[in-house]
Amino acid sequence: MKIRSALATAALVLLPFTASAQQPTADAVSLVGPGKFAGVVEAKVTSTVESIDKATRSVVLKRANGELLKVTAGEQVKNFDQIQVGDKIVATHTRALVLELKKGGGVRERAESSDQGSAKPGEKPAGYDAKEVKFVADVQKVDVKKQIVTLRGVENTVQLKIKDPEQLKLIKKGDQVEGVYAEAVAISVTAAPAKAKK
Repeated sequence: MKIRSALATAALVLLPFTASAQQPTADAVSLVGPGKFAGVVEAKVTSTVESIDKATRSVVLKRANGELLKVTAGEQVKNFDQIQVGDKIVATHTRALVLELKKGGGVRERAESSDQGSAKPGEKPAGYDAKEVKFVADVQKVDVKKQIVTLRGVENTVQLKIKDPEQLKLIKKGDQVEGVYAEAVAISVTAAPAKAKK
């Protein structure tokens, strides 16, 4: 399965999660040491293949809540014929953030990398797309009352809630934060369980 289609499928299947969780939530980012924070948020959705229309290359998926979703696979999706009614499609969306406070200031930086993969010919469709952003951001503002730190990166400005007042005391305007933000979407199809013979 080529990853572009895997991502399109994941976007549809994961819609209820991604709409409310674009970035790791404040509660998901936890203290791991003085001036160091880390967090991971994962959304996993499993759907069952209800029907397949090979002529239009469309699949109807049934979610756990009974909702049906129709997904059309483009010609770039390899191994489409391996999908069967009853197969399980698992879509996982993972986001991780690691931050470390740096004193002294310097140049803001941003570097991106990515990795992709897909199933081998003849296997059930599967694929993943992973992206990683390494960055150095400036501490633009520290709101002690609201427990919010504003970080300005090369492309974005974000606000993080720091609940620990002792940690908040360590952070000052003009400091920098070095971090890594990683995001991955993976799609896999597993065969339906074999029916017992009567």
